[in-house]
Amino acid sequence: MTSNTMWGGRFAAGPSAIMEEINASIGFDRKLAGQDIAGSKAHARMLADRGIISADDAAAILGGLDRVAQEIASGAFTFKAALEDIHMNVEARLSDVIGPAAGRLHTARSRNDQVATDVKLWVRDALDRLDDGLEALQAALIDQAEAGSDMVMPGFTHLQSAQPVTFGHHLMAYVEMVGRDRGRVADARRRLNECPLGAAALAGTSFPIDRDATAAALGFDRPTANSLDSVADRDFALEYLAAVSICSVHLSRLAEELVVWTSQPFGFVRLSDAFSTGSSIMPQKRNPDAAELVRAKTGRIVGHLIGLLTVMKGLPLTYQKDMQEDKEPLFDADASIGLAVAAMTGMIADLTPRPERMRAVASSGYATATDLADWLVRVVGLPFREAHHVTGRVVALAESKGADLDRLALADLQSVDDRITADVYSVLSVDASVASRTSYGGTAPVRVREAIAAARERYLR
Repeated sequence: MTSNTMWGGRFAAGPSAIMEEINASIGFDRKLAGQDIAGSKAHARMLADRGIISADDAAAILGGLDRVAQEIASGAFTFKAALEDIHMNVEARLSDVIGPAAGRLHTARSRNDQVATDVKLWVRDALDRLDDGLEALQAALIDQAEAGSDMVMPGFTHLQSAQPVTFGHHLMAYVEMVGRDRGRVADARRRLNECPLGAAALAGTSFPIDRDATAAALGFDRPTANSLDSVADRDFALEYLAAVSICSVHLSRLAEELVVWTSQPFGFVRLSDAFSTGSSIMPQKRNPDAAELVRAKTGRIVGHLIGLLTVMKGLPLTYQKDMQEDKEPLFDADASIGLAVAAMTGMIADLTPRPERMRAVASSGYATATDLADWLVRVVGLPFREAHHVTGRVVALAESKGADLDRLALADLQSVDDRITADVYSVLSVDASVASRTSYGGTAPVRVREAIAAARERYLR
C-alpha cells in the first residue's frame, strides 16, 4: 500500500471517505486562489534572492504559477477534494506543469503560515471593497441630505414625536455612523497589515529567509513579530467580522426607517419600482423588500461573528484544525455586507421624499413644546423645571381643545401663566423651532448645510 502523498511516509493509508469530507476545505477556500498564488510568487522570489533555491527553479515556479492562475481564472482548473485545500491543489497542479522543481516552493514555509497569509490578504481586499462601498453610500446620503436640508420632519424618541428636525439632518446622522464604520475598517486594515509568511509551522525556520522582503512584496507594513502568534491567532478575522457586524446594525436601523417611512401611516418617502415588490394577492401593495432583506442580513452577519468567537475561544497555541472554520463565515459576511451596502446605496439614491407629509406629522404631537419651555426660561426667567411644568399644562390645554400649540389663543396661553406674551408665537411653529437649533451639530438648516459641506470634504475622495 502506498503512503499518502500529502502527509508523507508517516501514514500508510489514505483517509477514509468521512475523514476526507470533514477535513477538506477546497469547496470554499478556492476563493483564496489569487491570494495563495500571490503569496507563493513572493516566497519563490525571496528564496531565489537568498540563494535557497536556484534562479532557474524560481523562474520555472513563477511561470508555472502564472499558468495555474490562468487556468483558475478561465475555469479550466480542476479542484480536487482529495487534495484538501487550495494550497495543495495549486502545488499539485504546479508539479504537473513544471515537474520536480515545484517541490522546492514549500521550502521554509508551512501551510500554517501560508493560510494565515492568504486569509490576511483576502480580508485586506474585503476591507478595501467595503470602504469603497461605504463611501458610495455616504455620497448618496449626503446628496439626499442636501436636497432635504430645509425639509421639516418629526424627530422621534421612543418612536413618539419629540422635536422637529430636518430630513437632511436625519440623514446626516447616518453619514456619521457610516463614517465611524469606515474608521473601524481603516483600523482593522492597519492592525492586520503584518505578514505571517516565514513563521513556518509555528517556530520559524532555520533557512536564511528575508521576511521583510516577502512582507514588502505583498504590500504588508512589516512581518509579524512572533512565529507562534503568526499562525495561531485570527483576531484580524474577528475584527473584520466585528466591524462588519456593527456596520450591518447601522444598515439595519436605516432599513427599518425606510420600512416605517414608506408605510401608509407615515408616508414620508416613496421608493421606486426598482426597490419595491408587489403582492401575489393584494394588487395595491408596494413592499419595501430590499430594505427588509438588508435588515435581515444583520442576523446572519452577527451570527458569523459569534460563531468564530466561539471557535477560537478555547484553542491553545498554536494552529488547530478548528481554525479551518474561519473562512466560510468571512466569505459569507463579505457577500452579505457587500450586497446590503449596495442595496442601501441604491435605495437612498432612489427614494423620493414627501415633504408635505413630513411637515404635517411634524406639526402634530406638540413637537414644539420644548421650544415653549425654552422660551419661558429665556424670556420669562423661569427655572427650567418650572417651565417644564407650565408647558405640560399648556399641552394638556391644547389637547383638550384639539389644537396645535401655535393655534392656541394668547388668552388660552395666559390662562396657564399670565407672563406669557405674544412673542411666544415666534418659537411655536416647526420652522421657527428647527431654525433656532443653531448649536454645533444641531438641526437648523444653516448648520445642516455646513455639516454637509464638511462631510463632503472629510469623507468623499
